[in-house]
Amino acid sequence: MSAGLLIGLAGAAHANTQLQGGEIKQLVSGKRIYLAAPIGGEFPLFYRPDGQVDGSGEAIGLGRFLKPKDKGRWWVRGDSLCQKWETWYEGRTMCFTLTDLGGNRLRWVQDNGDSGVARIGR
Repeated sequence: MSAGLLIGLAGAAHANTQLQGGEIKQLVSGKRIYLAAPIGGEFPLFYRPDGQVDGSGEAIGLGRFLKPKDKGRWWVRGDSLCQKWETWYEGRTMCFTLTDLGGNRLRWVQDNGDSGVARIGR
């Protein structure tokens, strides 16, 4: 499972449109993104306006695999959303492209090829 990322669209882009750098920064800041977990349920990530990201896998039992909560930093590089956790994924930087699927849904593709969908919350 990739505790990846994703974003909120405030009615901006069209469905199936890859988001650009400026859109990503504007739309992710202050949003809670719910990743669809392969083991069921949703995995919430909160992208704070100050560049901090908080994640909790407690609701889906993530503690069986790694620390159930973590925090890190997020930023935009080019047309990708990047993040680096304190402990998750050994603190490696991960970057993602994001595509608007419409209906407050996104597809993310990590730089390693992993992909998934997410729901945009508040």
